[in-house]
Amino acid sequence: MPRICSDHTMTVQKCNILQGKKGLIFGALDERSLAWHVAKRCMECGADIVLTNTPQALQLGTLPNLAQQAGVPIVPCDATDINDIRHLLTQAQTLLGGSIDFVLHSVAQSLNLRRHRTYEKVNYDYFLKTLDISALSLHKILQAALDMNAISQGGSVVTLTYLASERYLYGYNDMADAKAMLESIVRQMGAIYGTAHGVRVNAISQSATNTKAGTQWDEQACFSRYVNDLSPLGAADADDCADLCVTLFSDFTRKVTMQTIYNDGGFAHTMLTGQLMSEFRNTIDN
Repeated sequence: MPRICSDHTMTVQKCNILQGKKGLIFGALDERSLAWHVAKRCMECGADIVLTNTPQALQLGTLPNLAQQAGVPIVPCDATDINDIRHLLTQAQTLLGGSIDFVLHSVAQSLNLRRHRTYEKVNYDYFLKTLDISALSLHKILQAALDMNAISQGGSVVTLTYLASERYLYGYNDMADAKAMLESIVRQMGAIYGTAHGVRVNAISQSATNTKAGTQWDEQACFSRYVNDLSPLGAADADDCADLCVTLFSDFTRKVTMQTIYNDGGFAHTMLTGQLMSEFRNTIDN
């Protein structure tokens, strides 16, 4: 009997744990995007999906070409605009032929990071935009979906967060505040939506991953190596994230909600490894 989704190339296609499910994926931009990896894995596991991103992002990225090759519809949407979200939810249900079973929220941006403004010197208009795009957009999506009854009974919503929500991380700036707010929204809306319609809402705290969004942070490349060295299982890559998303979208996690799940090879709970201790000792000795 094959192991379920344990190998990226052989068994995922056999598992079909999302067979018949309908999904909405926010935030895919190009082939490096976590959201695109998740979208591909969902399709491999039997789901029908609709992709969405802002009109500007659809012009800048390669998503239209990727979607065309995969035969997947795209509906443009500004996830900070409640009217756009309502239009998207209506269109997605029409395209999918019914209510939505799962949603991925992979939406984040910081103009302060992009323009290299340090945390003590942030532009507050940019700061508010960071919170709106990276956190409040999830609340708006959930609020609209709840009002419209757009997500199926027992459906699943997953957002992507990062450990900087709870620990100081040099240079991560106002995105750390946005991720903390995002996780609070997961808990509060998870309780409300779960009580109303049995809809699960969870966050995945993913390893630092080499995506276009990740490169907004100046320290990304250096930190990625550190994370991989410190994580007992090594850092989680985009395919690992996709596999976990599929599990949370599936019926195998019917009672998992309001959680922040660390998909990081153990990094969040590791203080120091023997390898790094040896390197530090050699540095001191020399």
